[in-house]
Amino acid sequence: MNSFKEISAFVSIATRGSLSAAARAEGVTPAMMGRRIDALEERLGVKLMMRTTRKLSLTFEGSAFLEDCQRILNDLANAEASVSLGGVKASGHIKVSAPAGFGRRHVAPVVRDFLAANPEVTCSLDLSDRLVDLVNEGVDCSIRIGELSDSSLVSVRLADNRRVVVASPAYLARSGVPETPDDLLRHDCLSLDPQRGWVFADAEAPGQTRTIKVSGRFECNDGTVLRDWALGGIGLAWRSMWEVERDLASGALVSVLDAYAAPPTGIYAVFPQNRRLPLRVRLLIDHLRGFFGRPDYWRGG
Repeated sequence: MNSFKEISAFVSIATRGSLSAAARAEGVTPAMMGRRIDALEERLGVKLMMRTTRKLSLTFEGSAFLEDCQRILNDLANAEASVSLGGVKASGHIKVSAPAGFGRRHVAPVVRDFLAANPEVTCSLDLSDRLVDLVNEGVDCSIRIGELSDSSLVSVRLADNRRVVVASPAYLARSGVPETPDDLLRHDCLSLDPQRGWVFADAEAPGQTRTIKVSGRFECNDGTVLRDWALGGIGLAWRSMWEVERDLASGALVSVLDAYAAPPTGIYAVFPQNRRLPLRVRLLIDHLRGFFGRPDYWRGG
């Protein structure tokens, strides 16, 4: 119990910026809060805060410890809420962002099902391919695809994202089937960003990848258009499985170079690490993970 009080005091002081503010919130004296921090630092054997009469700041160790403590307290609060009084219902508003194409096809239907199961929750779904600033735009949770670079966000992996090279049977009959990634240089490639290139496993260096700078007569910054062009037999496209799974199942598109496919990246739910995660957001993330984590979900398109 003392350890819990010490950790709670540390989080309260760090987030409120002073002993006195934390003491008022906890209903104790500043001296009591100070003693709890002293006891915590002595038990851990490390200095967590630098305190003067005018200023309070976290040490490097204190900043790292704060992130872990906030997650622990948040998980505890959610666990208590889910079992108290037979289970507290989620309520309130959630603002969610997601990439436009993926959001339309996959996030919107799952959010609809979540709201049906949680009638006291409302949701604003922002579908955009721009990188949303979660903190400044008040976004509770964002769905992101690919490698994450923002270390200020907490991420939950929802599913793998695998990319494949696809074309229509008509295009392959007319132009031939590429046998290796280097063969792409002789094909019409439908590219989202030709400067970035398409990524493949390196056959000569196991565990490594290589990037092929493709070219073609058609470029577009909209993935849906690239898929439509591939369906129309214009060229080869490098698309995510979540986008072309139905087309592959129906035979409208055929995947090539599967033996050279790069390792999958991820589909993530991300949220600010310093924000207390409400029960409604935690339940939504669990709901998304429950859908996207099922292999049969993706096979069903």
